[in-house]
Amino acid sequence: MAEPAISTEQLVKRYGRSRGLAGLDLRVEPGEVYGFLGPNGAGKSTTIRLLLDLIRPTSGRVSVLGQDPRQHGVALRRRIGYLAGDFVVDGRQTGRELLGYLANLRGGVPRARIEELAERLDLDLGRRIRSLSRGNRQKVGVVQAFMHSPELLILDEPTSGLDPFLQQEFVALVREARAAGQTVFMSSHVMSEVQQTADRVGIVREGRLVTVERVEELRERAVRRVEIHFDDPVELAEFAELPGVSDATLERGTLRCRLDGRADGLVKAASRHAVVSLLSEEPDLEELFFGYYATGEVEHAAA
Repeated sequence: MAEPAISTEQLVKRYGRSRGLAGLDLRVEPGEVYGFLGPNGAGKSTTIRLLLDLIRPTSGRVSVLGQDPRQHGVALRRRIGYLAGDFVVDGRQTGRELLGYLANLRGGVPRARIEELAERLDLDLGRRIRSLSRGNRQKVGVVQAFMHSPELLILDEPTSGLDPFLQQEFVALVREARAAGQTVFMSSHVMSEVQQTADRVGIVREGRLVTVERVEELRERAVRRVEIHFDDPVELAEFAELPGVSDATLERGTLRCRLDGRADGLVKAASRHAVVSLLSEEPDLEELFFGYYATGEVEHAAA
């Protein structure tokens, strides 16, 4: 078995009396996209900072690309692309000047590569960073993380501030990285983003990894809000008892409900009527996490 790209064993981080991590066991395989999910305060950003040696663990073991981040931090950073949810740098430089400086620190990046990424993200490299909106600053962050084609990308809420069109371009960049054999470790609150990119998802709660699943399995268990507008009269009872359907209401020809798992039964029932429109709204991460995993049915799991 290949050595993992990221591995932690019983990783603990305490902040005084507060607990950031409480024995995190994590394993990320080379070449996979791993979504790291959990509610605010679960330990996602703490984990990422420990992987990058921005903070030090209270106890436990960390290995990144086969090395200890504390002992080999400088060498590892050349092999890693990192992006935080709010990319903050000295605003006096232009985007081109900053990226050129960072490229030199990493041993050089072809200028054409930087220009290509900027064009894909509709980023004006000639403007000073302090004059950019938050979304455009985040574009600079995306470019600096991807431009040197690192072995490992560590991305903490990477699309914060990006509009939906550019979020899709980011998804394309992640898919290209995976196709090139790069490993991506990504925390996110955007479920559609994770579902489009990740191979596996680890969910953290109270500083522990509670489950690791394939994305397909997570998708099937997601609870969605569904709204169907019918063109002819329907009866609520026809839908309220369907498998996975709950909290169903019917008002003026519009059915609203929650759907847990597969949509097959609901779609087949709706198809017996004239459907004007159908909206399926994916849950946000915290609703999914607390609605399913807070039931106590999930055992603690190692990656």
